Amino acid sequence: MKQLIFITIVLLTYSFSSFADSSYFIDFTKVLNSSKSGAQAQKKLQEKFKSESSKFDKLTKDIRKEESEIINQKKVLSPEEYQKKVKALRKKVADLQKSKQNSFNSISKSRNDAKKELLKAVNPILKKYMEDNKIRLILNKETVVLGDSTLEITDQIIAILNKELPSVKIN
Repeated sequence: MKQLIFITIVLLTYSFSSFADSSYFIDFTKVLNSSKSGAQAQKKLQEKFKSESSKFDKLTKDIRKEESEIINQKKVLSPEEYQKKVKALRKKVADLQKSKQNSFNSISKSRNDAKKELLKAVNPILKKYMEDNKIRLILNKETVVLGDSTLEITDQIIAILNKELPSVKIN
């Protein structure tokens, strides 16, 4: 009985050690942020976000100015005319909020699409890298509690990705 337990422990230790010898990890966040195509996509999306934000800030400022004008005219306008202007202003505010939400949702969708495209390009690269280097398992760095830094292949994958996918299409 003791021999059986000992043999089982030896076999498990051997299988885990051989499995660990062919296991590596990759930092997908770094791949998305540091690769040429990922960095380029992020830069374009940030520029688009800043542009949209400044556009909506200007429109908000214009609406606030219009609101002040309506408040200043309250005493000279008839109650019906005042209510009509207030209603029109509320519609502008609602339209602005809806437009702003749609714009930012569009940017978010573009970001997710670019991320999917980049990850789609990374998968065949990882598969080929695994075959070429006889790797049995690649883990996401986020799931690794502790690991030897020599087992991280992020920089090698980024180098290959930079050659194979210099840019990502942004909608």
